[in-house]
Order: sequence, then C-alpha cells, then structure tokens
Amino acid sequence: MLEMAHRFAELASAAPDPDREVTATPGWSVTDVLGHVASEPSRYRELAMGAGTWPARAADLPAFNAEQIRSLPTRDPRQLARTLIADTESLIATVDGFGGEPRTMMFDGDQRVRVDRARGTLLGEFVVHGYDIARMLGRPWPIDPALVPMIMDGLNQVTPAWVDPVRTGRHTATYEYRLRGLARYVYRFVDGRLVVDHDTPGPVDVHISAEPVTALLLNYGRIGPLLPSLNGRLLAWGRKPWLAAGFSRRFLPA
Repeated sequence: MLEMAHRFAELASAAPDPDREVTATPGWSVTDVLGHVASEPSRYRELAMGAGTWPARAADLPAFNAEQIRSLPTRDPRQLARTLIADTESLIATVDGFGGEPRTMMFDGDQRVRVDRARGTLLGEFVVHGYDIARMLGRPWPIDPALVPMIMDGLNQVTPAWVDPVRTGRHTATYEYRLRGLARYVYRFVDGRLVVDHDTPGPVDVHISAEPVTALLLNYGRIGPLLPSLNGRLLAWGRKPWLAAGFSRRFLPA
C-alpha cells in the first residue's frame, strides 16, 4: 500500500497544471483529488482508533468529500503529497500494531468493517484516482492485477450499503464474480438486499469472469462493459447471462 501511496503522490504533486479538472471526477481539479486522497489515511487511522467521522449513508458521501476538500489545511501539492505519505505510514504502523486481532471500525454508510480489510478501500483510492490523473495527463499507470483482490476485499465489506434502491428494487438473483486466476466472490440479492461472500452455497443465476484490472475499472465506473465483452476480458454465462450487463449499475457510484 505504501508503494502505491508514493506512486500516487509523485504523479499528482508533479502535475503541470494542478488546477486542471480531472475528467473522471467532474468539478474536481488535480489538487482537489490529491487533497481528498491525502485526507483519507488520517481519517482511516482515526476510525481504526474508535474516533473520526463518516457519512451515515452512501448517498451522503459526495457531500462529505466536498466538505473534506473545502476544509483542506493547504492546497500546496507538495505539502499534500508529504502529508499523504506520512499519514499512510502512520496508518500502517497503527494497524500492524493491532497484531492478529481482527479489530473493527465504523465506516462510510454507517457500517462496521474489519480494519485490516478496510485498507483495501484506501488502496483503491490510490490506484483508481492515480489512474484518473494519469489518463488525463496521457501518462502510463500500470496496475498490478495482484492488488485487485485486496481492493475487492475492502469494497465488499461496504458494498451492501451501496446498492442503488431505485435500480435494484426487489431484485433477487445470485451472481458469481471471478477475478481470473485470483479470487471468487458471490453476490446474492434477495428482495433487493445484498450479501457478499466467497462461498455462499446455492444456485447461481449468472457467472461473470473478468480480467482483474478490467473488473476493478468496471467496479469504479471508469470503463463500461461493452469493449471488455468484445475483447474477451469480460465473459458471462449461466441460467440468466443477461443479468451480467446490469450488475455494476445496481450500485451507487463509488
């Protein structure tokens, strides 16, 4: 995680125009994105220690993030980068200090999650927002597929609170989602409520197999399913394969 924090900090703080809008996050400049990401490690550490703040509903997250950006103590990119690295180091030390104890903390959407797995959602911030900035700048941003299961393990803790009630309604279906060569997850919707596990028993309506980095970008809404389906990076089969096309749309934006 610390390596990705360094990569993100170096990329964002060296952007030639820090006020340029990042296309993937409309209304946010490079400095806004950097400030948001730089604020998260200290927030995670506070939450891990039983304090801190979080939005009570997933729908409140955009306003929560906007206030976070408005309240930045500095907008100097170099200082924000230094804060990001220092606070990530402190978070890692704090969580490592818990040893093997599976501590929990409150988190976005008013959910209690495991602290160690929550680091995956922070890793996702580094990886995906780095992708956003690099793409805008026309620079390479290679993503190690091995990072994706760690990010997914973090996301899956909070995914039930991110179900879009409008698009999901009383939907009932079971999806098996495979990260090729790495991991398997089962998403079971029952009357619109979601449970996520690795090995939930029972029949599966649709099986989805995705190249790991493709799955990550799909889950964060950075790409659509059409091109990956055409080039074989995303496949679906089973009793109801048509459900795969709408899977990612059943969730609120991350």
